Amino acid sequence: QVQLVESGGGLVQPGGSLRLSCTASAWIISINRMGWYRQAPGKERELVADITSSGFTYYADSAKGRFAISSDNAGNTVYLEMNSLKPEDTAVYYCELSTSNTNYWGQGTQVTVSS
Repeated sequence: QVQLVESGGGLVQPGGSLRLSCTASAWIISINRMGWYRQAPGKERELVADITSSGFTYYADSAKGRFAISSDNAGNTVYLEMNSLKPEDTAVYYCELSTSNTNYWGQGTQVTVSS
C-alpha cells in the first residue's frame, strides 16, 4: 500500500514562508499529475496548485505570485513553496498524486498563519 508522507507544515507569522514536501513511500510509475489541496475549517477542499509530468503548472488565483510547486527529478516527491503567507492561508494542506487509474492522497499537514 503506497502512502504519501507530508511534512513542512506548522505555525508561521503573516508574511512568513513555509515549504511543504510530499513523498511516496514506494515507487509509483506513470505519475500524470501531482497537486496540493487545502481545506480550511467549514470550507470545501480546494486545489491550490498542481504540476503535470510534463512540467506544466496551475495555480489558484489565491496562490499566484506567492506559491511555487515543483517536483524532484524522480517525480515521486512534490513540493509547495509558500511565501508571503496570510491568515487566510490557514488550512490543512493535502498532496495528491495521480496516475491513469489511481489517486493517492496524503494525510494532511496543518498550516497556521497567525501572529
